[in-house]
Amino acid sequence: MRGSSVVEACRSCGTSLPPPFLDLGETPVANRLLRTAASSEELYPLAVSHCPSCALVQLAFDLPHEAIFDADYPYFSSFSDAFVAHARAHAHQLIKALGLNESSLVVEIASNDGYLLKAFVERGIPVLGIEPSTGPAKAARDIGVETLEAFFTSDLARELAADGRRADVIIANNVMAHVDDLNGFVEGMSFLIKDDGVITVENPSLTEMIRHAEFDTIYHEHYSYFSSLAVDALMSRHGLGLFRIERLPVHGGSLRWWATPSAGPRATPEPSVAEILESERAEGIDKAGHYTSFAARVSQIQSDLVALVKRLRAEGASIAAYGAAAKGATLLNSSGIDHTMLDYVVDRNVHKQGLWMPGARLAILPVETLLENRPDYVLLLAWNFSEEIRRQQSEYTAGGGRFIRPVPEPVILD
Repeated sequence: MRGSSVVEACRSCGTSLPPPFLDLGETPVANRLLRTAASSEELYPLAVSHCPSCALVQLAFDLPHEAIFDADYPYFSSFSDAFVAHARAHAHQLIKALGLNESSLVVEIASNDGYLLKAFVERGIPVLGIEPSTGPAKAARDIGVETLEAFFTSDLARELAADGRRADVIIANNVMAHVDDLNGFVEGMSFLIKDDGVITVENPSLTEMIRHAEFDTIYHEHYSYFSSLAVDALMSRHGLGLFRIERLPVHGGSLRWWATPSAGPRATPEPSVAEILESERAEGIDKAGHYTSFAARVSQIQSDLVALVKRLRAEGASIAAYGAAAKGATLLNSSGIDHTMLDYVVDRNVHKQGLWMPGARLAILPVETLLENRPDYVLLLAWNFSEEIRRQQSEYTAGGGRFIRPVPEPVILD
């Protein structure tokens, strides 16, 4: 367990944290794919706590960034058609709503392979991607998206602002959960955004995670799990205010928070802000008791899934998996499912093919393998894209193959 450390205080407000409400045991880093089935790997504790003051849910143990994000980081956003379409729609929404043009600057933090900023470039709008991982950053530059290979920090934001590169728009999609220094991150955005600028932050919804027992969203790469209550408190601490909140269907249910400088011309909140904040309070997101049954539900899902897989195997069925995603690594490793129970996993991402899932040690193969081998069942590890996957694999299901969705309860899909 080298490199892990106990989190004693809330990474947002500094309040002392209570014991974890969910412990998923010791697991490998979810995106640290293996070169061979025999590769060695470290295991780290994986558990989450709830802050009684600001309602932030966060890892009770964490790892330094360099243990997770490196030159071999394998996630490339462009391999999901649905996610690319979702990102383009948001880009076009911003262009229209804010009147962005060739004089504007759009900055995306954790811009990955340029999948989103490309939509602005196509309209002649200047962009800057900030991406710490070498592979995705190179892929972005290759398609004409200016990309700075670095972690976003308050110091970097000050440098950019001093160079006259303050942003009309800052986009932070599915990145704030990955940040260990939350206050430095949000402070940096407050330095970089123009007085009338707009920040949009998107992350999976804590409410939906708890409501639907989406425990596989929890992995070392995700330091925090956000409610609007927690985001509102965090933004306010750095002179930013929420003026709109959107509910989104992606990733099992997400929220998009729109923020702007509190003293700026866009600062008046729309009704969605009060409505969602109040709905979270009514649901109990800010109360410790809201989380007491979560661990029991997770344990039940895990035991039911293992029982289902074992029963199907005992009946002679072949079972593969779809999606060498981080959430899949958590699902498999915390449930005790490995290469002795599943045959392999397929993934569209060519950068993952030929590698092995951490912990479970499943070979990662091209999706075409499903039609070549025709397994009886496929466990949807990337269940958040289940509709897209099922459309892509209509030939597999037409031939009698069936998919298993693991959450919110294990079920064989018709």
